[in-house]
Amino acid sequence: MAIIGSCITRDLWPILGQAPADLLYISRTSLPSLFARPLGGVEAPQDPPPGLARHQNNAVRADLKKSALATLLAHRPTHLIFDFIDERFDLMAVRETLVTHSWELEASGYMAQPAFSPARIVPRASAECDQLWRDAAWEMTAFLKTTPLRDTEIILHESQWARSYLDRTGQRQTFDQEVMIFDGNIGSLDAHNALLSSYQQRFAALTGAARVSADPSLVVGDVSHRWGLSPFHYVADYYRDIWRQLKTLGL
Repeated sequence: MAIIGSCITRDLWPILGQAPADLLYISRTSLPSLFARPLGGVEAPQDPPPGLARHQNNAVRADLKKSALATLLAHRPTHLIFDFIDERFDLMAVRETLVTHSWELEASGYMAQPAFSPARIVPRASAECDQLWRDAAWEMTAFLKTTPLRDTEIILHESQWARSYLDRTGQRQTFDQEVMIFDGNIGSLDAHNALLSSYQQRFAALTGAARVSADPSLVVGDVSHRWGLSPFHYVADYYRDIWRQLKTLGL
């Protein structure tokens, strides 16, 4: 099994007390970044820099070196799950390529290297980023159909940012419209939900992926979530609903 996505899919197993078998997890990337050229001239060692866990550093290295798709092909998953929650990050145009401007990239310190000196931000909500994503969705569709992944079950885990959450007393509270993505990087809840809807609709139409989504009543944040409060850290019943649907698809 493999995931190209975020913790909303990866967390299914630990939250429900399960252990995934032979899982490849590709995160902190974006479809345009996956198909871009490797960024040359960057030193990104296997040993993580201070402040990053090994898996976080591995995700950054894969995004910079563009190694994820080769790793995916070598893994030969029977099931490949996409979710687009990590598509909340801006892109960064650097020389002849694109990288994902994630918190992990910021925390790594790699952006202080000369290779990043000409970098510019491509805002997630911009028309430029939307066109890059459209083009990359076509590339991903061709990749899935013309490689050994043609025999893989493609699944799209559709979701939205929650508009409300449960506090520590179990009472429902409302998220602010402006959400901190990471330090100094703010996103509009409505704008990102509109992006997610657009991405999901396009991807499903292009790929014919099987689609799973939780009942809207379960798209609720939880202050007690293992990763803390966020519009995409949901109540446990959300994960149970997705798990039930994945089981019907052979997982």
